[in-house]
Amino acid sequence: MSAQRKAAQTVLKADARSRLEAAIDENDEQAYDEALLGAANGGVDGNGFARQSAPGARTTSGRNSITGDRTLSRGSILSVAPKWFVRDYMAMKEIVFSSYFNLMLICVPLGWASAYLQWGAVPTFTLNFLALIPLALILGDITEDLAVRFGDVVGGLINATFGNVVEIMVSLFALFKNLFTVVAASLLGSILSNLLLVMGCSFLLGGAFHSVQTFNAMSNRACSSLLMLACIGISIPSAASMLLVTDPALRPDWILDVSRGTAVIMLICYACYLTFQLKTHSHLFKGEDDDAVPMMTLGTSIGALTIITAIVAVCSEFLTDSIEEVSANTGISETFIGLIVLPIAGNACEHLTACIVAMRNKMDLSMGVAVGSSIQIALFAIPFNVVVGWVSGHNFSLDFSPFSAMVLAVCVIHANFVTADATSHWLLGVQLIALYCVIAVAYFYR
Repeated sequence: MSAQRKAAQTVLKADARSRLEAAIDENDEQAYDEALLGAANGGVDGNGFARQSAPGARTTSGRNSITGDRTLSRGSILSVAPKWFVRDYMAMKEIVFSSYFNLMLICVPLGWASAYLQWGAVPTFTLNFLALIPLALILGDITEDLAVRFGDVVGGLINATFGNVVEIMVSLFALFKNLFTVVAASLLGSILSNLLLVMGCSFLLGGAFHSVQTFNAMSNRACSSLLMLACIGISIPSAASMLLVTDPALRPDWILDVSRGTAVIMLICYACYLTFQLKTHSHLFKGEDDDAVPMMTLGTSIGALTIITAIVAVCSEFLTDSIEEVSANTGISETFIGLIVLPIAGNACEHLTACIVAMRNKMDLSMGVAVGSSIQIALFAIPFNVVVGWVSGHNFSLDFSPFSAMVLAVCVIHANFVTADATSHWLLGVQLIALYCVIAVAYFYR
């Protein structure tokens, strides 16, 4: 999120960018030609001529030479293409084929077909849910590449907008369908997933390779206090209404008014957090490499971002349409689906990034991804939904159930205890994951 996830993604993609830059270096025509042939031939062989027959080998009807000509033909097409096109082609290929999770992109057309052909609520929900996982990963890559181009300030704003676009899309579509339980549960679940599951797995996997790991204490205190502020802001409207409002008939309107005022204050606090992170104290959040260059051109990045966001919107629409029927057919509550199931898709990018950089002993980056994403949901996504509901006439408020408010408070307090001394090891990771599992069991049997 913002500067932290940008730094983490920069670390993960350093090798890819260096290969891409080497391949298109105008002063290295041999590497450029090899990259073109390798891209055309799918990387089968280093020199791009894997399917050509060896000298003197016996051929039948010229099949091998024809295959070789086709390989050269594809290479020739790329060789005459503009270098920006080749750069974008290779960058998109790197993004799409960089993870086995992207194989689940096949679920996108299947999920849409299930919705239009009415295969049933459960297949529609499952296919669109699985489709959101690779879409979140690709969207994260494209967002970070676009953020690199504009620097810290504008890049941070881009991340603030698109960093959790899957969670925001799902919550907005649920909001417009008046599924307020799903909205509250999905956003609360995203906070808990990042704060407990993502951070817990980072501590566990990082501790498996390194005995004790450390991270920046000052940035951790700033982020922890912001999370506690968000927790108080979310809890006060419902808690205060039970104590201050004596007439039950006035309680819904009172909660709605207080929630809207609180949401505006929380959005202002989030703007202050971005200023702190990107401007006044940016040195606390910088990664090891701030000289990264974008992999794609501006037009391709914006176009890809627009297309992927539109696909995410359609998948989110089909997903939220099927939630009520899935809950009725399976007996699983809407709260459990929103709190535990949906955040798995939305947090896939954060989970993988945080765990990988933790295993590389880059705990500042890992903490920035896990905690920064929780802050973004708590201080931006939740109040943003309240404000959107206010404008659109959907009365979504911060009236979380007492149990949900208690769970959020307990998790934030426990996470603050775990990270208080700015050190981590695998046992702390086990504790965070165990707490997440306890909460999941409680909501499953609720």
